[in-house]
Amino acid sequence: MIAARRATGQSSLTRAAASIAGSSPASAQLSALRFKAPSTSATLHLSRACAQPLPRLPHNAGLRSIALFHSSAARLEETVPVPQMAESITEGTLKQWTKKKGDFVSQDEEVAVIETDKIDVTVNAPQSGTITETLANEEDTVTVGQDLFKLEPGDAPAEGSSGGKEESKDEGKEKEEADQKKQKQEQEQQQKEQQQQKEQQESDKKSKEEQGSKKKDQEQAKKKDEGKKPSGGDGAKSTSGPSAPVDPAPATRGSRDERRVKMNRMRMRIAERLKQSQNTAASLTTFNEIDMSAIMAFRSKHKDRILKEQGVKLGFMGAFARASALALKEIPAANASIEGEGLGDTIVYRDYVDLSVAVSTEKGLVTPVVRSVEEMGILDIEREIAALGKKARDNKLTLEDMAGGTFTISNGGVFGSLFGTPILNLPGSAILGMHAINEKPWVVDGQVVIRPIMVVALTYDHRLLDGREAVTFLVRLKQYLEDPALMAL
Repeated sequence: MIAARRATGQSSLTRAAASIAGSSPASAQLSALRFKAPSTSATLHLSRACAQPLPRLPHNAGLRSIALFHSSAARLEETVPVPQMAESITEGTLKQWTKKKGDFVSQDEEVAVIETDKIDVTVNAPQSGTITETLANEEDTVTVGQDLFKLEPGDAPAEGSSGGKEESKDEGKEKEEADQKKQKQEQEQQQKEQQQQKEQQESDKKSKEEQGSKKKDQEQAKKKDEGKKPSGGDGAKSTSGPSAPVDPAPATRGSRDERRVKMNRMRMRIAERLKQSQNTAASLTTFNEIDMSAIMAFRSKHKDRILKEQGVKLGFMGAFARASALALKEIPAANASIEGEGLGDTIVYRDYVDLSVAVSTEKGLVTPVVRSVEEMGILDIEREIAALGKKARDNKLTLEDMAGGTFTISNGGVFGSLFGTPILNLPGSAILGMHAINEKPWVVDGQVVIRPIMVVALTYDHRLLDGREAVTFLVRLKQYLEDPALMAL
């Protein structure tokens, strides 16, 4: 009897599956197996339920259910972490959210900016979607791999959708709160200014009253003195005596306010590296003077033609870089560095010159690198330096632009510096300092003439370079710049 009921249940289950799938009982055997219960009681219960005719479902019901399932899975939130920036960078400061909660972003669109000790790194959306939550605040320190924001993948929301209305409502509330806060701050500032103005008016009034009282006393004293003096020949009172001086108004004191501003990461990193340089290297600086007449004549002769034909502005950096690369071939220690544990036990000599050029920006000094300068001519060097300088000022330098550097040139002359002692840019062993050009008396063939002279300085690591090598480097540099034709040989 139980076996008969099982058979009846199996038959009913087969018919039910066939009805759902819209096919014949024979083709629905596999569907029936999917609904088979593991226990006898469950099978009997199912057979009784299947004794009643089942309603016929739409043919594509199963497909629609599967589609809905996949759609829901595709819209799961994704947590986006702080990206890997460079091997030497493990953390940064969240400088700015360029997008906020509720904003839709396209794939690779900028979401946030992280300030590091070298450059600013942008965080982009890994795919299109809506930002559902931000997990850090501006000015927070964030580390590589830390969760930064949540993103719900999907297309841009349709205009007028309920989600858009809710976001608009939230945005309106946030805007209203921001406006109220701003209005309150403005009122407080206005009250503060009114109070300061009132105090200033009272101070001015008191000062005027004091001045008026002093002036009145002086006039009365003057009249009293005139009454005591003898009359002149015509009976008039003599007024030849000097009048008493009037005290000047009290000077208004200047502001003594103070402001404290937190150092940005780049400035902190610069300070750290400069102190590291001073504490690590045995720094020493040697100087020389260069007659710039020849290189200035060369520049004046060719700059207009070169600018017109090649679009390159000819300056002095290209010539100094080319001359330095040639001098470094003779003095390879100035292009080397010390590596190893502790203070270092290995010297690394290089057959190439990657030139770090110091560029001043609003955020601080950066040193982008011109690669393989020894293989470049003056115009190629000028072109590359101009491109890197523009990227630095536009805050678009990449980590690759900053990495490396075997020798550094710093030009303080653009700011009017006469001479100075630049600090080593570790791990480099030498840095050349350029300065302003000034006309000075100069002895040429026993005659004193006026020539444009630049003082140059070479700061070097005395652990690696001897004084002879440092002086020789500057002498070779001087020879190349005072006779530019030598750089073409």
